[in-house]
Amino acid sequence: MSNTENTSQSQRPRKRHDSEETQVSHEDTGKSASGGRRPPLMQVLREARAQLAELTGLEPESVSSFEQTEDGWSLEVEVLELSRVPDTMSLMGSYQVELDPQGQLTGYRRVRRYERGRADARGR
Repeated sequence: MSNTENTSQSQRPRKRHDSEETQVSHEDTGKSASGGRRPPLMQVLREARAQLAELTGLEPESVSSFEQTEDGWSLEVEVLELSRVPDTMSLMGSYQVELDPQGQLTGYRRVRRYERGRADARGR
């Protein structure tokens, strides 16, 4: 009899875990359960970096700025364009990236190119 109680108790947490997995999978895919909500910010940033890398063939290093706009998101992403030795002489590019409300890339452009070790003279 106690064996039956243990079995039913061990199944309850599993059911709860299954519902948690469903919730996580909605977050991972960017599709919210309510349908109209925007995806979480960190998901948007990760996906924007991945999309930019796929389009340009360059690996983004960081997101230096972002803002939520009426039309979605606007980000500035720093990308390593040309690796040099020493590393401080590597060429970096700063890309303006536009995303729709669901985080899909709708456009990008390079706004500046600079050496990694140089301070920005424009005061940005």
